[in-house]
Amino acid sequence: MIDYDAALAAILQRCRPLPAESVPAAQALSAVLAEDVRSQICLPPFDSSAMDGFALDTQGGLARSGSEFAVTGVQVAGDAGVPATTGAWEITTGAWIPQGLDAVVPVEQVQIAAAADDGHALRFRLLADVAAGSNIRRRGEDIAEGVRIMRAGQILQAPQLMLLAAQGISQVQAVRQPRVAVVVSGRELVADPMQTLAPGQIRDSNGPFLHARLVAAGADVVYRTRVGDDPAEFLSALDRALANAADVVVSTGAVSRGRHDFIPDALRRRGAEIGFHKVAMRPGKPLLFATLPGGQLCFGLPGNPVSSAVGLRFFVEPALRAMLGMAPERPLRLPLAAATRKRSGLRTHLHAQVLCDAGGQLRVGVLQQQQSFRLMPMLDANAWAVLPASAAGADAGEMVDVYGLGHLLPLQMGACLQDTGGRSGNGR
Repeated sequence: MIDYDAALAAILQRCRPLPAESVPAAQALSAVLAEDVRSQICLPPFDSSAMDGFALDTQGGLARSGSEFAVTGVQVAGDAGVPATTGAWEITTGAWIPQGLDAVVPVEQVQIAAAADDGHALRFRLLADVAAGSNIRRRGEDIAEGVRIMRAGQILQAPQLMLLAAQGISQVQAVRQPRVAVVVSGRELVADPMQTLAPGQIRDSNGPFLHARLVAAGADVVYRTRVGDDPAEFLSALDRALANAADVVVSTGAVSRGRHDFIPDALRRRGAEIGFHKVAMRPGKPLLFATLPGGQLCFGLPGNPVSSAVGLRFFVEPALRAMLGMAPERPLRLPLAAATRKRSGLRTHLHAQVLCDAGGQLRVGVLQQQQSFRLMPMLDANAWAVLPASAAGADAGEMVDVYGLGHLLPLQMGACLQDTGGRSGNGR
């Protein structure tokens, strides 16, 4: 049996960043950049007004409250730059500052002294001092031309797409999504929700869960199927997965030591190299990792729902992250809200809630009912708390590693600790 760190290292040694492809920036939401992006233009591209008001000339100093100015022009957003030869100009937010003017006074800080019949100001009086440079957005103040604005390995979300649009960048080089196939095994499983269960049958819940989590982790699920406890049926599914150009095959079930746990031998028949089988962790100890002759990665996850979830989160997702060219994930370190116990010698992954205490400090509470068959605790959890193999538990206030539900998913905070309804407790 291998320990977690050695198992993860064995996986990452087999992972290579996938090739880049050109993607329209407007369609690149959640894509991972394959190369740095540099600015094409300055932002702002010209000196512009930060306010609706009046642009004026302070002569590089200070225009005093009570000073009066004649309005000799109007500049609105979208107008080209023009010289201002005399007086002040009425101006709107985002408009180019006329050449020769060096400050903007907000409309709320002036008194209109004279106005035309159409309402435009002809003369105004300052109600406050105005210093040179006031309320002007300088060219390049946000971003200079030619600087790096995004790094390779960065995920493109709404703010990044906004910046790409502002820069006029229409295409980006993004890492191709890892193509993943999901094979769920078990003759007792029923995938059709409309089918009546026969005695001894249960619904397939791992398949929908793995599909959803893999998509959230940045994968392209190219094939998904269910097979019975039949090696030939599994190998046929494996062939179809490879025919769909899968980079990764994730299976569930049939990886323990029972008579019907056929996946290790079936993979060997396909020439797979077994990297490891059984990890010193809980839940999910029977997890298997193998590499096919074509370099495709195979993960054999245990069939119990929580065991399968742990294998996906802490083995498959780090592999996907490496294939996407992203830096290794780093956990949060948070204090435990209450003491918890576990079996020594096994790294333990616990459903948890990250919460704030009455003083506003973040803590992590371990949920009760940690058995690997239970589904309901997965709905209450917003994080995983991880205890090292060497520990027999941890005391209240002790710092532990905390991971989000997915490597690309932001941690969603829970309510206050006193509102958990007593569901925090020791991991079993």
